[in-house]
Amino acid sequence: MTEQAVDGGHVPPGPRDGSAAAAPGRRMPQARRADGAAVRPGAPAAAPAPDTTGFAGRHRELRELHAEIARAGLDTLSGRKGARSRVLLIAGRPGSGRTALAERLLRELAGDYPDGVLRAALTGPGGERPGTARVARELLAALGEQPAPGACEDELTERLRGALTGRRALLFLDDAPGADAVAPLLPDAPDCLVVVVSQGPLTGIPDVRPCVLGGLDGPACVEILSRYAGPTRITVDPRTAESVAEECGGQPAALILAGAWLAARPRASVSDLRQGLRAVPLPGDLPRAARPLFRAFHLAQAALPAPAARILRLSTLAPAGLVDAQIASALAGCSVPVAATVLDDLAALGLLRPVPAEHGASPKFSTPLEQGGPPSGPPLPDAALHTPYRLPGSLAPLVRELLHAQERPADIQLARARMLERTVRLLHSCRAMAEPAGSPARQKADGLPRSLRFSSRAAAAHWLRGRRGALLDAAGVAVADGGLDTLDRRLVAALTRTLLAHEGAEAAAPDLYGLHELVLRVAERRGLAREQAAALLNLADLDGRAGRPEQAAVRYRGALEAARSARDPVAAGRALESLGGTYTELGDWQRAADWYGRALELRLARGERADAARLHGRTGAAYACAARWDEALREWRAAARTYRRLGDPAGRARAAGEMAGVQERAGRPEEALRTRLEALETARKAEDGRLEAELRLRIADTLDRLGDPAAARLHRDAGERLLEDHPDHLRNR
Repeated sequence: MTEQAVDGGHVPPGPRDGSAAAAPGRRMPQARRADGAAVRPGAPAAAPAPDTTGFAGRHRELRELHAEIARAGLDTLSGRKGARSRVLLIAGRPGSGRTALAERLLRELAGDYPDGVLRAALTGPGGERPGTARVARELLAALGEQPAPGACEDELTERLRGALTGRRALLFLDDAPGADAVAPLLPDAPDCLVVVVSQGPLTGIPDVRPCVLGGLDGPACVEILSRYAGPTRITVDPRTAESVAEECGGQPAALILAGAWLAARPRASVSDLRQGLRAVPLPGDLPRAARPLFRAFHLAQAALPAPAARILRLSTLAPAGLVDAQIASALAGCSVPVAATVLDDLAALGLLRPVPAEHGASPKFSTPLEQGGPPSGPPLPDAALHTPYRLPGSLAPLVRELLHAQERPADIQLARARMLERTVRLLHSCRAMAEPAGSPARQKADGLPRSLRFSSRAAAAHWLRGRRGALLDAAGVAVADGGLDTLDRRLVAALTRTLLAHEGAEAAAPDLYGLHELVLRVAERRGLAREQAAALLNLADLDGRAGRPEQAAVRYRGALEAARSARDPVAAGRALESLGGTYTELGDWQRAADWYGRALELRLARGERADAARLHGRTGAAYACAARWDEALREWRAAARTYRRLGDPAGRARAAGEMAGVQERAGRPEEALRTRLEALETARKAEDGRLEAELRLRIADTLDRLGDPAAARLHRDAGERLLEDHPDHLRNR
């Protein structure tokens, strides 16, 4: 989500004079990867090579930033060690190269910060704010921390500050909307450095001196144009090149688009470029500072073939701003190979930017797969290998304006629906790769089109990790839309199952919490009581495991009400029993017994005797904790009777053993001994050696208390011999 190369002075390689690129108005240039190799039609694009073309201009600003780091802060001047991290602010308009300057600075500083670089974008591709809680959670994940699902913003930011304490790391906060978005994320770690990119000042954060960016100087502007169009045309007409730089306002974003336009037209002159820029009509209310980028963008996009222009417009619908060949194909209704070629061509024109696999993560915090890409092997068609792209942050508003001006609302809705449907299919394919080979799910996935398949489980997991943020955003978009029929529920369900299959319940819990909240939102909006109950139960379970029993109890009550409304006895029974467990955790034994009793009534009414026996036991245990011995004994006797009717002697023996424990706690050791001896006989008939061992050891303890050490020793020796024959019992005691 950080701002892209078009918004900065880092310039990706472009065609040189004499290349075979044709004018986009007639024919798009041949798709090429970042290393210059042509992309075969239908072949998935490889990850782009890193930009090695250097940095254009901004040398003075870099020196100022380094000097600011060396400058003593206010705390140091007053004789105190700083309590918080130093903050560097790079301020400038989108398109001024502010993010590129920050990235260059981070590369120069990386060797001084051994704990790596953490990155976060504080503004989304549509101008939305992701929220402090989400940003903090993602930064914690990059640090290898696993916060509790559903944790509040204060808890997350406090944990982030704690995780950075004692570290020497760089924290890069891109596209900050203001100080209120930055302040909660600042670590209490004086050895860390925070670099912030913003359009304006960070009022309220002390000791911050902004580095304000203006336009690039003339030589830097000419350097950018030369990198794209080649030096020949620029060298033979230097005055016109300087005039083009002035038309572009010295803005790297505008210069890159202008240079790419010229690069695609080997026969055009620099004068043609200047004339084309001046010919773009300007809205009357457009601010002067926004005019250069407006002209360069409209010059570039006006020359695009209609299919490419439409893919560019529709790319603004991509969740998290991340578009690849699959997403573009679904949005535009074209084939995946065609979409891959168009995206690569748009990137060559500076209108999109390839996102490398490691984008947004420091190698220190990346997994091996994230650092190395998908598993090595033959170049088979694989949905995980399509290069992802993003619109430069400075261009996104301009492209979005074109979308709403040139696309009908119904067509936008249809494109979004196609994209979400494709995402559901990809998720099904991804989940299937977590199943054993030859399983029905894998066989079904093998029947999908080749472009939707993954070559291995590792490739599918790599795709899921790389697209995680976009997939979660897609689910949010589908739910927020409100008019996509059942696509929202299908997408959330598919994403939930895929995360569970590849990551497991514990690792996926934070994401699952958000997905269950989306399900609840849809269910409440559409009056789907059964789904509302299921979502509330899942959220309550996660709240309980996260140590929030009071909140879990509230959700369980809501689930009970929804289940009763839907006449869903299964969900109602689960809610009742979970309420009993929650109050047990809270130590409110009376309420626990009451809720267990209600769950028991429901099980008895439905004839579910095995569950009824278990609930008799849980109710008895709650009464015992409340020292209500008679009620506890009544429930355990009922449990033993029910197990006897079920023909479960082991269950009956366990219930009798628990009943003996209640008798002993009530001060009736002789009754407890008789009950345990009866339970021992039942356990022997059940041939349950582990249970027999436990009962003999408990009998030995009781006999010791009753003053019969000889008999106690006999039972203890027998129990220990049984333990040797059943070592698993040692783990379960």
